[in-house]
Amino acid sequence: MTRIHKFSMHKIEFIVLVIAGVIASFAFFEYKKNFDSIGHPTGSTISGIAASDVGKAPNFALIENAQQKKRAFFDYLKPGIALENQRVMKERQRLEAMSSAFSQGPLTQEQTNYARYLGNLYNVELPEQGVDEAWLDTMLHRVDVLPPALVLIQAANESAWGTSRFATQGNNYFGQWCYVKGCGLVPRKRRSGMDHEVAKFSAVQESINGYFMNVNRNDAYKALRETRYQRYVNGDSLIDMEAALHLTNGLLKYSERGEAYVNDIKTMIRHNRTLIESPIPKQ
Repeated sequence: MTRIHKFSMHKIEFIVLVIAGVIASFAFFEYKKNFDSIGHPTGSTISGIAASDVGKAPNFALIENAQQKKRAFFDYLKPGIALENQRVMKERQRLEAMSSAFSQGPLTQEQTNYARYLGNLYNVELPEQGVDEAWLDTMLHRVDVLPPALVLIQAANESAWGTSRFATQGNNYFGQWCYVKGCGLVPRKRRSGMDHEVAKFSAVQESINGYFMNVNRNDAYKALRETRYQRYVNGDSLIDMEAALHLTNGLLKYSERGEAYVNDIKTMIRHNRTLIESPIPKQ
């Protein structure tokens, strides 16, 4: 049986995310997307994000003081992470409304159309007969927020605090790979016989979006999503430090280093907690 979530369980967290997004939204934010007949994106990813939310990255390499560099790095990425979490939360709200409606009777055509769109976005094909309990269960595992601390620290680890070649030349802060020749930057230490590249993005916000969709869709992170789902069912926070540390256990396949990588991420979260939780200074 599908567990029907009630959004009210985490109403406070939603408000927190909304406030964070409002603070983040000093500039115009726009997705370059294709639309279907009901006005939703039709692509499986949101690919062309205008860099007006996080904007162009500072030159972090010029910041010599380590603490100042970390603070600048976190302050730069926090708005984009907040906006991405807001996008997911809006999708989650509609999904939960759909789940509740399904338990009471047939869905409307509009709801079915949205289910098909959302399923395409999260790589969960809608059954020929329409929404069923198995589809809802899979989607309720996939469509949900990520702890900002986890996102920030993975970005710091993967991009060397915004100074790596992939971050500065490809706007890639999370080490995402691609497999079409010319789609990204060729790693200098790529092993013989391997043909992957490190993806290039037109904007840093696009990299953030790519990271969210990777974690929320890829089978490699099914354990992370199950941990998050159980926290939601239990009424636990999905965005605090405890959530970040718990969900990190589901990243064993993010790196070839496996458990050592997970331990490094946990250590970085704990070590940088004060900076992560510090508010962005008013401009």
